[in-house]
Amino acid sequence: MKKVITYGTFDLLHYGHINLLKRAKDLGDHLTVAISTDSFNELKNKQAYHSYENRKLILDSIKYVDKVIPENCWEQKIDDIKNNDIDIFVMGDDWKGKFDFLKDYCEVIYLPRTVGISTTKIKDDLHLVHNG
Repeated sequence: MKKVITYGTFDLLHYGHINLLKRAKDLGDHLTVAISTDSFNELKNKQAYHSYENRKLILDSIKYVDKVIPENCWEQKIDDIKNNDIDIFVMGDDWKGKFDFLKDYCEVIYLPRTVGISTTKIKDDLHLVHNG
């Protein structure tokens, strides 16, 4: 069985997220998704609209996702790969090169982002609608 892992906040889920999850799952037989906890988002100066528990509930219901784990800190990735017998680490290509150090533990693949959509764009568009 080939196991894949990806990481993210996965707030305001959109079709770009689904595309990433589908393409990640297509690379193997089992997909683990590590989602940033609320406390980790605070450390990153990032605020999610949905709580960790609600984001986990949403991701658990997606057919491409086999397992959801918490991401508590930047440094846990090596342990996650070892503890979950991961073969492939996947991230969007906006992170290209940032996780190459994981190549000592598994294959690292950067997938192209879905053009025209992002959580930031959704938040910006909603801000424009709300504030005119």
